[in-house]
Amino acid sequence: MDMNSLRYVVVEGAIGAGKTSLARKLGAKLGAELLLEAPTENPFLERFYADPARHALATQLTFLFQRADQVKALSQLNLFSRAVVADFLLDKDALFANLNLSEDELALYRKIYMHLQPQCPAPDLVIVLQASTDTLAQRVHRRGIRFEQSISHEYLARLADSYTRYFHSYDAAPVLFVNTEGLNFVDNPQHLSLLLDRMAQMRGSREFFNVSTGQ
Repeated sequence: MDMNSLRYVVVEGAIGAGKTSLARKLGAKLGAELLLEAPTENPFLERFYADPARHALATQLTFLFQRADQVKALSQLNLFSRAVVADFLLDKDALFANLNLSEDELALYRKIYMHLQPQCPAPDLVIVLQASTDTLAQRVHRRGIRFEQSISHEYLARLADSYTRYFHSYDAAPVLFVNTEGLNFVDNPQHLSLLLDRMAQMRGSREFFNVSTGQ
């Protein structure tokens, strides 16, 4: 893969996977603009973790409108003088809806999504970060966001499984699955270099990177 041709890169993964941290590192390394989610600007998120059934729809719709607004500029990606690295994929928005909403709420969400019709170009590359449920839980606990401490192990497991299922059938862009169990992109520059080398070596539409094997 020609690294100079990467105009739009998305980093994805379940809560605790490290997608925002890696997006920041890649953005700096590639000289790219950052397009990052703004969870602190969602007033329903903390309430969702305290009472998911009651606040799932409001949380989901708020994120949908936020993400749709953020990607509007990407429709003119060819005008950008710099590449873009994002920590979310708009197409994946329904993953959380399917996981958290009741049948009636999901039907309403789908109607709103179709009415909104958010448009976003396909990425040049999607990097999907993966880790065991135990590792995700440890990372969530370690970063110390108060309202995230109530996230259950069971919810993280369901979320990680949903991500795996979604991206294994995703075919709108090349996907690089990264096992992050032995990687620390924040504190170890060598790990970031290994990932960049692996990105440059990509030739297929769906590949895997596991630092323990070097593949």
